[in-house]
Amino acid sequence: MPSTVYFIDLRATIKRSLVRKVDELIHAVDLAATVKPGGLTAIKLHFGEKGNTAFIRPVFARRFVEAVRAAGGHPFLTDANTLYVGTRSDAPGHLVTATENGFAYSVVGAPLIIADGLRGHSAVAVPVDLPECKEAWIGAEVVQADSLVSLSHFKGHELAGFGGAIKNLGMGAASRRGKLFMHSNITPSIDSKLCISCGRCIERCPVGAIKFARRGPDEPAPKGTKNHEVKASKDPAKCIGCGDCILACPKEAIQIGWDAQIPDFLRRMVAYTKGVLAGKQESAVHFSFLTQISPACDCYPFNDAPMVADIGILASTDVVAIDQAAVDLVNQAPGLPGTELKHAHAPGEDKFHDIYPKVDWQIQLEYAQEIGLGQRDYNLVKI
Repeated sequence: MPSTVYFIDLRATIKRSLVRKVDELIHAVDLAATVKPGGLTAIKLHFGEKGNTAFIRPVFARRFVEAVRAAGGHPFLTDANTLYVGTRSDAPGHLVTATENGFAYSVVGAPLIIADGLRGHSAVAVPVDLPECKEAWIGAEVVQADSLVSLSHFKGHELAGFGGAIKNLGMGAASRRGKLFMHSNITPSIDSKLCISCGRCIERCPVGAIKFARRGPDEPAPKGTKNHEVKASKDPAKCIGCGDCILACPKEAIQIGWDAQIPDFLRRMVAYTKGVLAGKQESAVHFSFLTQISPACDCYPFNDAPMVADIGILASTDVVAIDQAAVDLVNQAPGLPGTELKHAHAPGEDKFHDIYPKVDWQIQLEYAQEIGLGQRDYNLVKI
């Protein structure tokens, strides 16, 4: 039997505002039934990188906070720290960025809690028992929550083709160690030519995998140092792939090996989504905002022009069906001129493949259905 996906468009009147329509969508999908009274409810969303403006507006987030509280739950807004160096790579910076982007308590009515702690190490190994991984390292605060509300901003993505509910959970709730696992087949490497022997990575490494080693005989002394004969060197056998050294390096001498094949990346992301939903299949509900549908992730400090006009907002208890419905609605829409779209402007053409021709975005939906996270068949019910 197809899953139900509820939909509201963005039309509004003085008697029926968009905020009221969001409340109707929340009621239609029966969010209250997924909230455990007296329990903690994680509202997982993307706070947006500083400089990005495509993320979900805080005024909408407040509607979900109020709905959770009305159902007897204790809501908090959450996201996990980023793997890359940016304004959200540790909890203090992440919270400052979230507040500057409008997610202050006075606006959203709920506390902000970073899911994987101060520097991305607060994680729980959740068993998933899949070929990609036996366990998924998920932000502890998401794992410990009793219920889950996923708020996704639907958009394109350079590795996944599109980013929706699956990515919001699988990638977004993963700890730094989990993000590194998804993105790379190898742990971070150190470019000795860029290393200035400052030792910050050594101080930050939690397992002592980095030490100083002599540089090559023909290699000049690092700029700004007094004839140092040592450079940072990593022991791959000790490295746990936490990615903390990446953030510590002031010269970006430590980089991820961005070598994971796209199919591997997508299946790993789906595997992590299974970890996030473990024990919460009956206490999770998903919403997807098809607004400002930019060609790339909200993790960038900017957002390009949307490739199609705003469409509406979706809701479902099926994480696969809601993503399938979202990608279908975007592809059915006419493409906008003067955007990243090159050829697929006609309704029915694949916008995501047009922008990222090397990415088979269907893999994430196929595999998510295969491992039982949901189904691609759906009935779209307009509210």
